[in-house]
Amino acid sequence: MSGGAMASGDWIGAALAAARPQAVAALLRRFRDLDLAEEAFQEACLKALKHWPDNGPPRDPAAWLIFVGRNVAVDAVRKRSREQELPEEDALSDREDAEAAAAERIDGADYRDDVLRLLFVCCHPDLPATQQIALALRIVSGLSVRQIARAFLVGESAMEQRITRAKTKIARAGVPFEAPGAVEREERLAAVAAMLYLVFNEGYSAQGTEADERAKLADEAIRLMRILLRLFPAEPEIMGLTALMLLQHARAAARFDGDGAVVLLEEQDRSRWNRPMIAEGLALIDKAIRHRRPGPYQVQAAIAGLHARAERPEATDWGGIDALYATLEIMQPSPVVTLNRAVATWKVAGAEEALAMIEPLGARLDGYFHFHGLKGGLLMRLGRAADAREAFGRAIALAGTPAEAAHIRAHLDRLTKAPGA
Repeated sequence: MSGGAMASGDWIGAALAAARPQAVAALLRRFRDLDLAEEAFQEACLKALKHWPDNGPPRDPAAWLIFVGRNVAVDAVRKRSREQELPEEDALSDREDAEAAAAERIDGADYRDDVLRLLFVCCHPDLPATQQIALALRIVSGLSVRQIARAFLVGESAMEQRITRAKTKIARAGVPFEAPGAVEREERLAAVAAMLYLVFNEGYSAQGTEADERAKLADEAIRLMRILLRLFPAEPEIMGLTALMLLQHARAAARFDGDGAVVLLEEQDRSRWNRPMIAEGLALIDKAIRHRRPGPYQVQAAIAGLHARAERPEATDWGGIDALYATLEIMQPSPVVTLNRAVATWKVAGAEEALAMIEPLGARLDGYFHFHGLKGGLLMRLGRAADAREAFGRAIALAGTPAEAAHIRAHLDRLTKAPGA
């Protein structure tokens, strides 16, 4: 879909991507069938690609896609039921009106957002957490298998199998597509939060020509987190994750220069940071901490908060950041967390100590761009030019975007121009 959408104009691709969560969720609510809802949405998108270039965007793209998708799905259901006697058309219409009224009552009582309901359905406890998240990213956000695989640091074929298994299990389990009750909502909260953070990262990490279109994913994740926060107003980890997203997204305007090149945090124009967004994030952290139930999202938000509070790069509290990462290593140990801590350790204790910290991670992070990029940077600081070139070369080979590759090439250029290189 994305390729055709782009061929017909960026605005169509952006409109379809933005409308997808609402449209798929509404179609699922209507037909209670994940595959049917997704296929109907895809068919509606094809019709949009045919009609919108000539007629212009509809006033409400999501409503247009839901209407067209619903008709497509009704036709599909009729084809599947040829051997059964169909009700009269009037009866079909009456049934739909009755269901719409019931849906309105459900939305008004508990869930005011079809998208959030769909998230809870995808995060059903019968599925392992990794399948829940992968399925939701595919169904709710429409991310490609490649994008999801990259977020999970696994191969595309492995991710394809994971998503297929999840859809098969849901279909066989007869999962009810109803709004879960309070207990089920509590149980699935962690999986929903994790999925929303991955959706956010897909938008936040977008670069180059995809940046504007995919940046909407970050906005959508924050929107959904605010809804989640209204449903769980006393849950500090939901406050922490919302704060984390806000604080990271607040730097969006300063993260790339006019040519799309990466601008490191220390080199960013901090006057371009979104101050109201930062203030909201910092207030949420303070509120979460008062609950005295710390968690990984709160710690990560506190790290982002220390960066946001520094008016100048040299005012950054690297000691505090190093300590927070040490806490995060205990709560949620992973090689990526240690890799991130190494940056703070570099600032506090020097490149030699940071390099010693990341060397043992080589086997597990050999396919990770940021590992080789940081390793190259540390080796360059230590004057080991040949080793740094090798690490940077590996990073370029693993770069996911032209901007990432260009950023590493700039380091290589500095190495070449350095005295004695």
